Amino acid sequence: MNLTLLVSLVLFCALLGSIGQLFFKMASKEFSLNPLTWLKNIKFLIGITLYAISAILFVWALKYGKLSLLYPIIASSYVWTVLFAKLFLQETVTLYKWLGISLIIGGIVLIVLK
Repeated sequence: MNLTLLVSLVLFCALLGSIGQLFFKMASKEFSLNPLTWLKNIKFLIGITLYAISAILFVWALKYGKLSLLYPIIASSYVWTVLFAKLFLQETVTLYKWLGISLIIGGIVLIVLK
């Protein structure tokens, strides 16, 4: 499989996983440790579904690519998650978080470019 396609697929996996995390955060307001309540928590179920799809697609990508190349791309999920937290949860993103995000993106670029 083409490297560009693999990298794009893994970036998509990271995006899906981050959206799943956003739903987990929203689900946490009504969350309890009683497994029976999980079935009534639609946000939790959406989060689990997105996270599972992300994992399945990532395993499929690993079939065609190297773990040492593809797994670091999953770190882009940190970037997506911070952006979603700011946009949808009105969380504050400090200068240090932006610097950290820049380092993550720089690291991913270095790994992908070899």
